[in-house]
Amino acid sequence: MSKTKHRAKPRVLSCACDAGPRLIFACSGSSEVGELADRAARVLSKSGVGSMFCLAGVSGREAGVMESTRRAEKILVIDGCPADCAANALRRDGITGFEHLRLCDAGRPDHEIESCDVDLQRIVEKGRALLEGWATEQAAPIEPEASNEIPAR
Repeated sequence: MSKTKHRAKPRVLSCACDAGPRLIFACSGSSEVGELADRAARVLSKSGVGSMFCLAGVSGREAGVMESTRRAEKILVIDGCPADCAANALRRDGITGFEHLRLCDAGRPDHEIESCDVDLQRIVEKGRALLEGWATEQAAPIEPEASNEIPAR
């Protein structure tokens, strides 16, 4: 009986560079709308409508991320405020054929918006519509509701 040690195969870390054809990039900035953009992208990704992708990889011009982004069938960019950091990161490298969802277009200042489930659900619905082709307008606004209150149950 030999006493050879079994070595575990080295684990290969993946950044999802081979992700599906519909990619989602989100601002994850420090404002409330940055947080909301990030949360919406994660919900959309978990629902299977697209794959949240690495905006830092685009900004860092990581080869695999850039190649996958250029091959994407459809891209949704979710920005929180008028700075459009996520969209501008893609535009800087000539990637312009994307749907753009800007959360501040709802008429709320980025420092006052509440990260509540009502806003999140509306954003997710709009993002899903853009990715699935229900809506085709660029820089699509999130229509403000009459009240920002969460309905009583």
